[in-house]
Amino acid sequence: MAHAPPAGVALTAIGVALIRERESRRPDRLYDDPLAAAFVAAAREDFHRTVDGAARWSRVESLAEQFFAGRSVGVRLVDDRVADAVAAGCRQIVLLGAGLDTRAFRMDLPAEVTVFELDLPELFAFKEPVLRAAGARPTARRHVLPIDLRAEWSTALRAKGFRADLATHWIDEGALGYLPVAEHRRVLADLTALSAPRSRFGLSRFVVDHDAPPYAELRRLVAGGTGAGDVERPGERWLAEHGWRTEFVAWDDMIVPLGRDVAVGDPDVGVVLAVRGHA
Repeated sequence: MAHAPPAGVALTAIGVALIRERESRRPDRLYDDPLAAAFVAAAREDFHRTVDGAARWSRVESLAEQFFAGRSVGVRLVDDRVADAVAAGCRQIVLLGAGLDTRAFRMDLPAEVTVFELDLPELFAFKEPVLRAAGARPTARRHVLPIDLRAEWSTALRAKGFRADLATHWIDEGALGYLPVAEHRRVLADLTALSAPRSRFGLSRFVVDHDAPPYAELRRLVAGGTGAGDVERPGERWLAEHGWRTEFVAWDDMIVPLGRDVAVGDPDVGVVLAVRGHA
C-alpha cells in the first residue's frame, strides 16, 4: 500500500500533482497528465485514514488552488524545455527533486532517452506503488534514485548508468531552493562536473514574498523553510564563471504563446537558460 508523505518537503509533490490533475481536466489544458489523478486519489485516501487527515488534505487542496495559475504554466514551460533539449540531442534527463513527475510516461520521449529521477526515499515509497497499480509504462528508460540531494548523489547517479560524456538536460523545479546555500552550491558544482558539452540547465529567477499568506501556509504544512529568502545563491554569474553559456528569458515573454493571464510585470523575473560550453 502506498503511503503519502504526511509532512516535509515531499508533501509539496502532492500539491503539484493536484495542480497537474486540475490542468488535465481543462478543455484548454496546456498538458495532459493522466497519472496525476492516480496520485491524487491515492494521497487523498491515505490522508483520510488519519485522525486529522481530512482537515490537512483540505489545506493541501486550498494551497494548490492558490498556486495553480502560475505553477501550472511553469509545468508547461519545463515541458517545452525538455522537448527542445531532446530535439537538440540530449539523451539524458535528470530531475533533481523529481517529486511525482511523470514526464517519462506522458511526453512520448524517445526510447533512447534515459530519465533519472532523484528524490527522497519516502517520496518514491509512495510514487512507485501508485505507478505499478496504474500499470504505467514509461516510453523512455527510467531510473529512480531514492536519495537526499544533501548526500553524495553523483556517485549513485553514475552507478545507475549515468554517462558524463553524453549531453544531459538537468531539471530543478524548486528542490534546490530548499537546500542551504552551501549545499545548493555543491549540487550545482557536481552537476557542472557531470555535464558534457551541450548539456542544459534552467535556473529560475523569481522575486518571492515569503511572508505572503500562501508561502506562510506552505511553511506551516511542510514544517520547514520555503527556500532562499533574502540569502544570495549561485545564479547567472556563477554559471557563466563555470563554463555555461547563459541567456535570460523573462517570464512575461515566455508565457505569451500560452494565453494564460499570469504576467508579473517585472522584466527581471524569468529563467536563466544555460548551455554547457566546450571545454
